[in-house]
Amino acid sequence: MTPATTPALGERPAHRSAAARTARRRSALHWIAVHSLGIAAALFFVLPFVFVLLTALMSDQQALTRDLWPRTWEWSNFSTVWDTPGFLTWWRNTLLYAGAGTLLTVVSSIPVAYALAKFRFRGRNVALMLVISTMMLPPQVIIVPMYLFWAKQLHLSGTLWPLIIPMAFGDAFTIFLLRQFLLTIPKEYVDAAKVDGCGELRTLVHVILPMAKPAIAAVALFQFFYCWNDYFGPQIYASENPGAWTLSYGLESFKGAHHTNWNLTMAATVLVMAPVIVVFFFAQKAFIEGVTLTGVKG
Repeated sequence: MTPATTPALGERPAHRSAAARTARRRSALHWIAVHSLGIAAALFFVLPFVFVLLTALMSDQQALTRDLWPRTWEWSNFSTVWDTPGFLTWWRNTLLYAGAGTLLTVVSSIPVAYALAKFRFRGRNVALMLVISTMMLPPQVIIVPMYLFWAKQLHLSGTLWPLIIPMAFGDAFTIFLLRQFLLTIPKEYVDAAKVDGCGELRTLVHVILPMAKPAIAAVALFQFFYCWNDYFGPQIYASENPGAWTLSYGLESFKGAHHTNWNLTMAATVLVMAPVIVVFFFAQKAFIEGVTLTGVKG
């Protein structure tokens, strides 16, 4: 029996070694496949930005030719665009619109989201459904009566105030995301604050807001990006006044004036995109964390 069983016992280490090599091979192939897909996806998103940047640094004669690498690095294209009459005004208007709009939206949406998440009152679910239903209404549907109200009644056409003032009354998308995050905060924190003598306002400011920083950062970035890239609103309300144009609308005018100078058009595009890219680069951790945590509980 001993000679018969000895080969079987001797085969086990070899079998285990072959299985280990197969597992390592599969693991290596899986690693290569995943990282190849990741690199391909990254190139898919990055290459358009690289093309825009390289074109912005080309001379006017080389732009949009077969040469993808600049023969001479024309950094002066950016200063030419920056010195274009009106470009600095578009920057200031966009910063006002994005900054004021983001601040007003976040400040006005937080109390509503807190009430819908932590208060128990009759009709709370109905109120939430009404808030969500406003997200399903395209802005183009109500643009005519809204324009008549702001332009004919309040005489604010040619300014950005018809776009900024409504943000002081909350935003449905922001309210919904904040409400979803606040539902994840245990009610015991609110009860403990009330036991210590805090009212609703102090509880919100000193207990809830510090814990909701990731969600607040996420919705603030969403709103900032929306305002920075908004083209439809400034086109409707500010098109008649060049002094109230934003970068998104002014870039269209710049492209029309320099439709043959693609290097300058790309340089202007880079200057418009750069602040958004920089903001997202430094705030991406808070942004991703806030987006991840806002749908945990329904």
